[in-house]
Amino acid sequence: MERPDANKLKTQAKELRKTILKMLANAGSGHTGGSLSLVEILLSLYFYKMKYDPRKPDWDMRDRLVLSKGHGCSALYSVLAEAGYFPKEELMTFRKFGTRLQGHPQLGLPGIEASTGSLGQGLSIANGMALTAKMEKKNSRVYCIMGDGELNEGQVWEAVMTAAHYDLDNLCGIVDNNKLQIDGWCKDVMNMAPLGDKWKSFGWNVIECDGHVFKEIMNSLDKAQGAKGKPTVILAHTVKGKGVSFIENQARWHGIAPKKDELEKALKEIDEKDQ
Repeated sequence: MERPDANKLKTQAKELRKTILKMLANAGSGHTGGSLSLVEILLSLYFYKMKYDPRKPDWDMRDRLVLSKGHGCSALYSVLAEAGYFPKEELMTFRKFGTRLQGHPQLGLPGIEASTGSLGQGLSIANGMALTAKMEKKNSRVYCIMGDGELNEGQVWEAVMTAAHYDLDNLCGIVDNNKLQIDGWCKDVMNMAPLGDKWKSFGWNVIECDGHVFKEIMNSLDKAQGAKGKPTVILAHTVKGKGVSFIENQARWHGIAPKKDELEKALKEIDEKDQ
């Protein structure tokens, strides 16, 4: 796919951050920090790299995304609406009774490939999708976004071994490496360093990038697609709560939504900031 204009993507990112904040504030609950850190990653996937058709969400040859860190779904929903999977007006039903936009991704909403939320399970699901595509000789790729705190889960590393064993080079893991989890800094809760070396030792190709710089993300996605014989993981270095100064790098924003005054302050800051 031809690379989109970087300035247009930056504008999209600002608008999507505002949409995410409005969704969360309107719901009165949700996960602010880990949703805002995902914006550039998701935009790069859906508006540059992934192959899909929102008019035919079950198209057999599509690429697939599993959002293993399901609590970041407000970001995914906003990007899916932007891509045309469902009306943008539906975004404000987020976490409301009877909505299709549940607090974690749920099958039944166009564009959602897996029901996630119980951390550590997404890569196993993605493995199955990637292995099926290989067995059926389909030219489709599978992407799995994980949180860095999520890597504390043992099932992740079982899935890491499995992907390498089956040479799933049509699989790309992406770690939203924002350094924070619900209980604080990842290095204090369960230090996973050296993270890149761990993935390499399990037989994966490892790429690192700034997860808020579109050029770096797109370059990384290109390299991942070109890698043959083994799966690839992109360690995307991000900022939890990216775009709003009083939310950035604050663990308490893992699972709370902005109140009315905080929303107004955040929206004003995003409008005034050249991100």
